[in-house]
Amino acid sequence: MKDEEIEKKHKKKMVAPIVISIITVIYFCFYAAICFSMSVLLITKILFGVIPLALIGVVVYVLVERMNEIRSGEEDDLSKY
Repeated sequence: MKDEEIEKKHKKKMVAPIVISIITVIYFCFYAAICFSMSVLLITKILFGVIPLALIGVVVYVLVERMNEIRSGEEDDLSKY
């Protein structure tokens, strides 16, 4: 019974990071789509379009790290320092 309560508590704490990450990824996708659809030089499209795609990767990586921290019971990042 106690494990179920802990799991339920962890799921509640995961909602906010997941929602914020989804919103951020959608924003970067729209930004990249706009950059790639503009009629400018190809190098400009690549420069301004690849950066948001790289940031999407960073957001997903940070989300996975945060989920692992929540599951392991480490609620506060400051405890590492």
